[in-house]
Amino acid sequence: MIKIGMLVGGRYEILEKIGTGGMSDVYKAKDHKLNRFVAVKVLKQEFSENTNFVSKFRIEAQAAAGLMHSNIVNVYDVGEENGIYYIVMELVEGITLKKYIEKKARLSVKEAISIAIQVSMGIEAAHNNHIIHRDIKPQNIIISKDGKVKVTDFGIAKAATSNTITSNVMGSVHYTSPEQARGGYSDEKSDIYSLGVTLFEMLTGRVPFNGETTVAIAIKHIQEPMPSPREYVPEIPVSAEQIVLKCTQKSPDRRYQKVADVIEDLKHSLISPDEDFVVIDDGEVSGQTRVVTDGEETRPKKKQQKRENEEEHLRLNEASRQRQKKKSSSRPRKGQREQEEEEEDNYDPKMERITTVLAVIAAVLIGCIILFIAGKTLGIVDLDDIKSRFSSEEKGKEVEMPEVAGMKLSTAKETLSEAGLDYNVIYEESSEYEEDIVISSNIKAGRVVEEGTVVELTVSAGAEGVSILDVTGKSLAEATALLEKDGFQVSKTEVSSSTVEKGNVVSQSPKAGEKAPRGATITLEISSGPDSSKVSVPSVMGMTEMDATVTLTEARLVVGNVEEINYEDPAFLGLVCYQSYSVGDYVDPETPVDIKISLGPAEQTYSFVANVESPVLEDPAFVAGTQVTVVLSTAEGVELTRTTTATFPVTMNVSGIKGSDKGKITFQYISAGQPSYVQDPNTGEMVPVAGEAAPKAVERPVQFVPEL
Repeated sequence: MIKIGMLVGGRYEILEKIGTGGMSDVYKAKDHKLNRFVAVKVLKQEFSENTNFVSKFRIEAQAAAGLMHSNIVNVYDVGEENGIYYIVMELVEGITLKKYIEKKARLSVKEAISIAIQVSMGIEAAHNNHIIHRDIKPQNIIISKDGKVKVTDFGIAKAATSNTITSNVMGSVHYTSPEQARGGYSDEKSDIYSLGVTLFEMLTGRVPFNGETTVAIAIKHIQEPMPSPREYVPEIPVSAEQIVLKCTQKSPDRRYQKVADVIEDLKHSLISPDEDFVVIDDGEVSGQTRVVTDGEETRPKKKQQKRENEEEHLRLNEASRQRQKKKSSSRPRKGQREQEEEEEDNYDPKMERITTVLAVIAAVLIGCIILFIAGKTLGIVDLDDIKSRFSSEEKGKEVEMPEVAGMKLSTAKETLSEAGLDYNVIYEESSEYEEDIVISSNIKAGRVVEEGTVVELTVSAGAEGVSILDVTGKSLAEATALLEKDGFQVSKTEVSSSTVEKGNVVSQSPKAGEKAPRGATITLEISSGPDSSKVSVPSVMGMTEMDATVTLTEARLVVGNVEEINYEDPAFLGLVCYQSYSVGDYVDPETPVDIKISLGPAEQTYSFVANVESPVLEDPAFVAGTQVTVVLSTAEGVELTRTTTATFPVTMNVSGIKGSDKGKITFQYISAGQPSYVQDPNTGEMVPVAGEAAPKAVERPVQFVPEL
């Protein structure tokens, strides 16, 4: 069990919990051996007890520890202590890309591609070392305070995918490749697919596939075509769109084959965003299993039907020719010569065929009209049904419309999808039906329609009206389309904003989630960009106080309070290490900006806590019970504490020690000296003679412990 203040691995002191994930918790810690702050990721107990998982995790984490790259959160150490499995990583101060996207709604094309390039460079470094991430997603990408992009969690993903782990532990299925969704083999191109989905989300502010369950989303990755990001944000340049689509091809063989190619195209896109240079292979891959879409499934059937119609047409023509031949052979040939000659002069075979055909057509039409009128009168014939049947025969595969009235909307959607039908939802206030219950559909149950037909569902919005969508951060056009689709009117007002892109929605009234009757007006506040009366705050970090003053003055701001503080990074010694407004904030002119000047890192102090034993180790002749003065001092000779005693051990507890982490203990006492032996002249025996007493001092080196 990890606790704040405990020492892990004999060197990492746990300071605070800074994050948690599906498989682990992350703590900020102090590495006392190298005197630096680190991040310690600790496996949760349910995974620590799985020996198979722990074994794979340790192997992968150790491999990841060999990675050193500026776009990777580097792994320093891997260890285990009392059943606690942990990895020690570089501590990166910043936020995840997921939170950054949520904060900005969506990123600009230039920013998204720049971030994708840095992510790709980190992935490429891993691939060059034969390490596949397998869980690339915005949650595993960190943007540091200085704008550096770093990929984290290398090594943990393979251990996880090698075991049976629930999807909520593995993280979002929104970014998984089709081959991973099938549970099959994954390689470098699986990371490229996930990179493409991540770029899609940066550009549009949303993931390409969504669903009510992880299984539903995984199936969409396998079966449904990847939507174009330009469907949601039309101003995205064609090169960025094509890079996303090539990264996210269903077949791995049709994606980029290595990350270096992705980086090359991303850099090209930065220079020439509107150039259509990305090559996507549209051909079928030999031997590759491919999911057949609905349209592809119906095409062979259409061709077969067309062939059958042509064969029937030829058969009827042949029968007509046979009947004509038979008719001709039955005419008299002899005995009536003059009459025959007259008939030959008047007979026109072409006119006879036309007359016969017209007569047959007229008879058939008259019969059909009579039958139709009779059926219509008796209610036997459904004109709409006939139209739908003929339409289905012409267009392709037929399906029967299921009964959906009275169902929950989610159930109705599943039922229509299983039947091969699409749907469109219209909400209607109703006190008779509960909210989200299907009231009716524009196609009757049991009717045969073409597969893929769009069914319009009228759904109850309850008696209180329709729930209003959240359109903040979206463009005016997109927000208007979404709200008008639900039957609302839209009005707009313009407001200045330094955080929301010009032309996008800053706020809405009523708010998202509230209900309003159809026809109600939703007021949108649209960003007109930053207020021209305000000024942008520049960066003065790393400047001298004089340069910071000049920079703020040029920006029509003033210097506020100036304070000197200790700052950990020695590179900021004597420079600005803090400013009270973030870079890019818009404030009124002449606003005071407080700054802080670094005095350098705070002076390190040490402590010494120990039970000091007698100097018998240093002086074997030391006699127990001898009075000793024990002095603790630094390596430089500064005395810290002094005590006199004849009893050992002596307890010492000293803190706030400055200087180096080395010191010494000096023992000062009177030594009786070594006894000598002389011969007794009377007896001839050797008798001891006491040694001469003399002052003595011995030293013992000690190590001090750094204090936080």
